[in-house]
Amino acid sequence: QAELGLNEHHQNEAISYIRFARFKRGLCLKTVDSCFQDLKDSRLVEETFTVDEVTDMLDGLQTVVHSEVESELINTTYTNVLLLRQLFAQAEKWYLKLQTDISELENRELLEQVAEFEKSEFTSSNKKPSADLIKPKLAPINEGGSELLNKAVACLQEENEKLKTRLRTIETQATAALDEKSKLEKSLKDLQMIQGDQKTNVNKDITELENRVAALKCQLEKTLNDSTANQKSLEENLVTTKHDLLKLQDQLSTAEKELEKKFQQTAAYRNMKEILTKKNEQIKDLRRRLSK
Repeated sequence: QAELGLNEHHQNEAISYIRFARFKRGLCLKTVDSCFQDLKDSRLVEETFTVDEVTDMLDGLQTVVHSEVESELINTTYTNVLLLRQLFAQAEKWYLKLQTDISELENRELLEQVAEFEKSEFTSSNKKPSADLIKPKLAPINEGGSELLNKAVACLQEENEKLKTRLRTIETQATAALDEKSKLEKSLKDLQMIQGDQKTNVNKDITELENRVAALKCQLEKTLNDSTANQKSLEENLVTTKHDLLKLQDQLSTAEKELEKKFQQTAAYRNMKEILTKKNEQIKDLRRRLSK
């Protein structure tokens, strides 16, 4: 079976067009035959004719046949233009530019190949045309589609969905970041207020501690001055002083723990610790002096 070098779909389209052309060609031949038959039926009623009569009959027949053939050729030309219009319209839908080579229309080898193809398709085995090949017109553009374009559209839709998902994620993250920022700002303000209150309390505790240490120092000095007068009173005062010192040490330890817990990274904590260390040294010195 002869082939046109096309894929199956396009070859089926070519077969449909050849079938249409064969039908039109048959109608044209029937019209020409009817012209001759009409002449025979209407004019050839006598046995002899003069030259002028024969000439007149042939001129009339020529005029009729010429008109019929010319009309059919014109119609064929217009039909081919409509066919090209459909093909070009489909190509333009996909932004393609088709080109034709008019010189190939008179290529004898190609014309013989088409003739052989028509012969093999319609006359060699007298096979009937398949119902799938009979199409009154080209398939609509929006029902065919291009596989490549469909894939591109699908990819773009998928990418669009990914971008939408990413945008929603970014929006969620931005909202969460703004909320976190607001919380951090509020926490910072609260911390600053707490630090201000803690600094005030620390200063107050240090002042109170200094006053108590100063009072204790005065009491110890008074005890030393009165030691020669009343040994018993001194011993009692010494016991009391020891209890006070233990209590004070316990208070100092508790205060140190609280201060260390609250202000381990503050300068006030370090200053207070230094003061406590000095005061402890002074108390130790007083104890050594009392022991002596």
